[in-house]
Amino acid sequence: MSAPDALQPRPLYGQFPTALRFCVRDQTRNRLAGLLLVLFVPVWYLVMDALAGHTPLDFKLYATGEVLRVDGGRLTLISAGLNSVTIIAGFVVFDAVRKALAFDRRLVFSGYRQSTLIGAKSLAVALVVGAIALYTALAILPFWRPSPGGWFAVLAGLTAIALTYGALGLLLGVLVKHDLEGFFLIIMGGLMDTFLQNPLGNPLANKPVLEWFPSFGPMQFAVGGSFGHTALWSHLALGLVWAAAFGAAGLVIFRARTRNRTHHG
Repeated sequence: MSAPDALQPRPLYGQFPTALRFCVRDQTRNRLAGLLLVLFVPVWYLVMDALAGHTPLDFKLYATGEVLRVDGGRLTLISAGLNSVTIIAGFVVFDAVRKALAFDRRLVFSGYRQSTLIGAKSLAVALVVGAIALYTALAILPFWRPSPGGWFAVLAGLTAIALTYGALGLLLGVLVKHDLEGFFLIIMGGLMDTFLQNPLGNPLANKPVLEWFPSFGPMQFAVGGSFGHTALWSHLALGLVWAAAFGAAGLVIFRARTRNRTHHG
């Protein structure tokens, strides 16, 4: 179905599948993001694995107070995966939402419910960033083979941070005026956020201040599950709270910016 066809009046039961199809299409047609995912993630793992070495590091689990003695190289692979996901997920969603905003407004003017568009956009973001997190978790296996439970902990942490930065991309996509602003905030925010969680070369690691960063919960859950065999569900939930907060703020602004203000006599 073409874009003009979507603007034709449609029955309510047919609006959601159409809106979801357009949202997923918009977020998966970004070729640069696809290249970053397929090529950058393995290369980034390779570089980080070569540079980090295998120096033992202390990593504190705040939920239990336990300090783990972990392999610095493998810990760096987790933080590298989190960093990759923040940039790619945020970039994909921001670019798609920003470019589609005018079209979404036209859909509302043509009779689409805002609640339908919000639901479709939310589901599309979850599907796309979930796929990004899954690929990133699979790409770590040539460099490190954790236990099955440890790998699922890494996948869960990557999924939580992907949802968080996907939601941040949604918020920035309806908020900022220029592409450069959004890209800068996503890239610099993701780099600083994930870098500070790694004790390798970071004097602030294992300090309470890190609890205020979005990647804190996902990093704690991934490390606790892969090295300490401990499922820190409260920290995984903390990552999802960040995602929900960013997503709610973005959807409120999206609703305001796509509202049909036409008054009929």
